[in-house]
Amino acid sequence: MLRKSKDRFLIALIIFILTACAAPTPQPTQPLTPTKAPVEERFIVFGDISDDPAEVIEGAQPIADYLAAQLKDYGISGGKVRVAASTEEMIELLKNGEVDLYFDSTYPATLISDASGGQVVLRRWKFGVETYHSVIFASKESGIASIEDLKGRMVAMDAPYSTSGFLLPAVYLSEHGLTLNGKASNSESVAADEVGFAFAYDDENVLQWVLNGITPAGVTDDYNFDTAFPPEATEKLVELARTESTPRQVMVARPGLEPALLDAIVRVMKTMHETAEGQSVLENFQTTRFDTFPEGIEVAASRMREMMELVKDIPLP
Repeated sequence: MLRKSKDRFLIALIIFILTACAAPTPQPTQPLTPTKAPVEERFIVFGDISDDPAEVIEGAQPIADYLAAQLKDYGISGGKVRVAASTEEMIELLKNGEVDLYFDSTYPATLISDASGGQVVLRRWKFGVETYHSVIFASKESGIASIEDLKGRMVAMDAPYSTSGFLLPAVYLSEHGLTLNGKASNSESVAADEVGFAFAYDDENVLQWVLNGITPAGVTDDYNFDTAFPPEATEKLVELARTESTPRQVMVARPGLEPALLDAIVRVMKTMHETAEGQSVLENFQTTRFDTFPEGIEVAASRMREMMELVKDIPLP
C-alpha cells in the first residue's frame, strides 16, 4: 500500500513539473500602428525693405497667398511676407533662403541681386507703370534755367539707393560733364566747379526744400512731378531735364530656387492679371501686371550696370 502511494506521488510530481515548464500560451497582440513623420510645411516668402512692416504685409500678403495656392503641386503650403530694415539685411535673407522673391526698383534690386547671388526675372508694373524716369527741376526764383546753371549750387535728392532719386539724375548730370559731390548737410558750401547734393529721404521733402529755398534745385520721378505734386507747387518750378527711362520695378528670385519651381512662379505671375481674382490681389499690391523685359533681361541688366559704374565713384555724404 505504501508502495502505491509513493508511485502516485511521483506521477503527480512529474505532471506538475511538466505543466510548469510548458511554454505559456501566446496572447493576442495589438498590431503596431506605423508612426507618420510630421509633414514639413514650406512657404513661398515675399520680401521687401521698409520701416513700416505692417503696411508692406497688408499689401503683399494676399498676393503671397495667391501664388502659394497655385504652387501646391510643388510642395508649397502657404505664403509669407518678410520685411527687412536695410539692404544688408535683405541680402542675407536672400542668401540664406529666408526670402524667395524680392521686389524693388532697378538700382537697389540690381545691387542686392548681385550681392546675394539672386537673379532679376520679371518687370513689375507698380502703380500701373512699366517704366519711369527722373525729372531735374529748380525753383523759378533761383534763376536756374539749365543744368549748366547747377554748377556751384545744391540739389536735393531722395536717398543713396534710390533709382529715380539718385541714380538716374546722377548719371544724367555726369554724362553731361558735371561733377557731383555729396554733402552731409543741405547748408554745406559747394565749390564753383561742382554740383552739390544732399539727401532729403522723401520726394515731398525734396519739393519742400526747393519751394522754401533750402536748396535751389531737386530731383523726383515723373509721376510725382507730372501728377502727384500740386499744380500750385509745380507752377513755381522750372523743369531742367528728364532722364532716360528704366523699369518701374523688378522681381528678384533668390539663389538656389529650384528651376521647375521658378518657372512655375514666373508662369503664374505673368498670367495672374488675366483673371478677376488675380487682378484683385495685384491691385492690393499696387500693381497691374508682371511681364518679361521687351529688350531682354541681358540688355536691361547691361545698361543698369553701366549706370552703376558711372556713379560708384561719386562721393556720397
